[in-house]
Amino acid sequence: MSGARSAEAGGVRRAPRPHTRRPGRRELLGFAAAGLLAYAADLALFLWLRGPAGLDPLTAKALSFVAGCSVAYAGNALGTYRHTTTSLLQYGIFFGVNIAGALVQLLCILVSHYGLGFTSPRADTVSGAGIGMALATVLRFWGTRTLVFRGEGRVGSWTG
Repeated sequence: MSGARSAEAGGVRRAPRPHTRRPGRRELLGFAAAGLLAYAADLALFLWLRGPAGLDPLTAKALSFVAGCSVAYAGNALGTYRHTTTSLLQYGIFFGVNIAGALVQLLCILVSHYGLGFTSPRADTVSGAGIGMALATVLRFWGTRTLVFRGEGRVGSWTG
């Protein structure tokens, strides 16, 4: 059963509900690959908007988030979860999950920049694109596999 546990009930093996399965190696690698591409887009745009474009850190993070979110959805829909169906509703849910992740990142910048007084571009990058991204990634993985691509078909990945 490819890493999924089954329940015995009267001698009949039943597969667990799809969203309760533990993530497989291919799923984690595919999600990570899509995430790395999204992270690169997010970070590059954030640095440009914060630096040469001269935007404040919260606006720069909000705009870079939209670009990263779109890259992540494309990578997951076309790669990691390509065996599931996709729809505009799924993209909306995915976007919502990523908004929750972005709020985590924005909160990290808010606390660091305005609460603790670390106002340099480097401090904003560490708090938003470092600490905030790490915390948000855990939330995004859970939301993506549980709420967006929850159907069968998590067996394939573009990474292996």
